[in-house]
Amino acid sequence: MTVPEASVAVELAQLRGEINTGLEQIKGTLGILVERTNRTDADVKQLKSDTEKDIGELRVEVEALKRNRWPLAAVGALTGVAGAATGVISLLVR
Repeated sequence: MTVPEASVAVELAQLRGEINTGLEQIKGTLGILVERTNRTDADVKQLKSDTEKDIGELRVEVEALKRNRWPLAAVGALTGVAGAATGVISLLVR
């Protein structure tokens, strides 16, 4: 081998080493990204589950409040009838 061929071979070996190093760094980075993605997916599933549970509890509370609320229309009607009856009675008593 002549000197230029030897230097080309050395350069190719260095280039091969740099490429292998770069590929390993990429693999490591991709591994980290996959792990973060898996962790994020698990966190999102947990958050969704917690949110659905909270929404379910709130729905139960809202339904309980709806059942226990005052029937304002009926109370208003009864008040009106009672007022009218009081007025009629006071007119008849005079």
